[in-house]
Amino acid sequence: MRVGIGTDAHAFADDRKLILGGVPIPHTQGLAGHSDADVLIHAIIDAMLGAAALGDIGQHFPDSDDAYKGVDSRVLLRAAAQKVRDLGYAVINIDAVIIAQVPRMAPHVESMRANISSDLQIAAGAVNIKATTTEGLGFTGRREGIVAQAICLLDSA
Repeated sequence: MRVGIGTDAHAFADDRKLILGGVPIPHTQGLAGHSDADVLIHAIIDAMLGAAALGDIGQHFPDSDDAYKGVDSRVLLRAAAQKVRDLGYAVINIDAVIIAQVPRMAPHVESMRANISSDLQIAAGAVNIKATTTEGLGFTGRREGIVAQAICLLDSA
């Protein structure tokens, strides 16, 4: 068994859609980034790659590569999952937290879990997503962006 942790953060930006866990979320701003800036999926990818000792998301899907400009992060999640499977590992579970003052995440969590479990080819019950605020503290508390953290457990397939 192997475990990995991932973290990602993006600032809010005008004229962008907010996508988290592959789910479009109604909000006045999206997140700035080279891809769709889905911080939740990016944190999960880093956790999976870390558990497999494969480095990080930037090594596999660099923001300097125009092939990833505007890309749907679910495409990257499926590709990262294949890299992990190619090494003989299976994802056992994912636990993640979204840290944001706004918008409210609770109405969207089940759809996020469904997307992620589908992309990883694991049961929805093996994916947990939580959301919290920072009670107004820090850049998330000032409503300047969103952070996500994730942990992934792998085992031999």
